[in-house]
Parts: sequence; structure tokens; C-alpha cells
Amino acid sequence: MSCAVVVFSGGQDSTTCLIQALQQYDEVHCVTFDYGQRHRAEIDAAAELTQRLGARAHKILNVELLNQLAVSSLTRDSIPVPEYDETSEGLPSTFVPGRNILFLTLASIYAYQVGAESVITGVCETDFSGYPDCRDEFVKALNQAVSLGLAREIRFVTPLMWLNKAETWALADYYHQLDTVKHHTLTCYNGIKGEGCGQCAACHLRAQGLTQYQQNRAAVIASLKSKTGLK
Repeated sequence: MSCAVVVFSGGQDSTTCLIQALQQYDEVHCVTFDYGQRHRAEIDAAAELTQRLGARAHKILNVELLNQLAVSSLTRDSIPVPEYDETSEGLPSTFVPGRNILFLTLASIYAYQVGAESVITGVCETDFSGYPDCRDEFVKALNQAVSLGLAREIRFVTPLMWLNKAETWALADYYHQLDTVKHHTLTCYNGIKGEGCGQCAACHLRAQGLTQYQQNRAAVIASLKSKTGLK
């Protein structure tokens, strides 16, 4: 029996990964991390989505230690969430140092416990905010280290790594779950479900991708199928 663990925030990307995983594995577990994040509504959204979509189990892990160590606008109310600015350079204030290092490591320990062969994460190098822990190079390096440390092969799967946001919307639509992702996920840096605040970088990227998909549906689907091998 095939089994996977999805690192699950309840946002667009991880929900799309969960939707696909439920079609590819016999058993799917979700792990959500409570790190004292600013937009804690995502934890509730994640719980609702795992029930709606039918994951085997949903585990919420308290890792508030990360909040103490990682200074970010997502961990400190005193640091404002920036509005979208296409001219900005360098790491945005929304970067949480070490977050994916910790999340993928803990998800791997959980995968070891439940006998899962894969840990699935929605990180993406094509449309991202410059976060170093979303890069393919990082994921592969950590995957090797974790497998060595556990003395067991656990495969990190990144279904969205080379997809843009329009193609991510197309992937959800391919599995007939576009409306679920559109209305029930929480991607917004300000913690607003669905379309979000419309001002932050996460909302801008999400809305821009949906518009591109709706305006060029055939071309986006063709590109998705070319990249993923979907029929």
C-alpha cells in the first residue's frame, strides 16, 4: 500500500498537492505546523480542508520554538506585512528563516512513523518570493541528508516546483477541484480566506495566476501536461 505525508498549510499550493496526492496514493496523511504564525486562521482552514477532501489523518504539530528564533512579518505583529511591489529586491520580510528545514525534517520523522515513502511539499521555484528554502537544490540536499539520518529512503516530492501559478490553478481544475481551492484555501499573508486581502504578494501572485489561466486556458493546460505528463 502506498502512503504519503503532505506538508499542509491550507493554502493554494499545499491544497493542490493534497488533491493530487489523494489520486496517487492509497493513504495520505497531512501535517500542519503551528509555529505561532501571524495568520493562524490557516490552521483552521487546513483542518477544514483535510476533512473536506478526505485525508487519512491530519496532525497539527506545535513548533512555536520557531517563532522565538525566526524574526519575520509572519511571526511578529510589529513587522508589517508588505504590499506587493514588483520592484522590491532581496529577501522579503515574509521569509521565515529555517521554516522549510524544520517542516520537512519533522514531516520526514512522521513519515517514518506511519510508514510513508513520500513527503510532499508545495514549494515552487518558478513563481516564488525569493525564499531560498523553496529551491529545488535545497530540497534535494535536505532529502539526501534526511534519508541518511533516518537510514531509510524517504522521497521528497515537489509537484509544483516547475509550475507557474496559472499551471497550479490548471492542476487543481484537472482534478475538478478549482472551486475548492478558490474559495476554501488561505494563501493571504494577512490571513483572509479565498481571494484574500488583494494587496500582499501572495494574493497578487494567486490572482494573477488565476487570471492567466482563465484567459489562456487551453495553452496553460497544454503547458501543464507537457511539464507533468498528465493525459
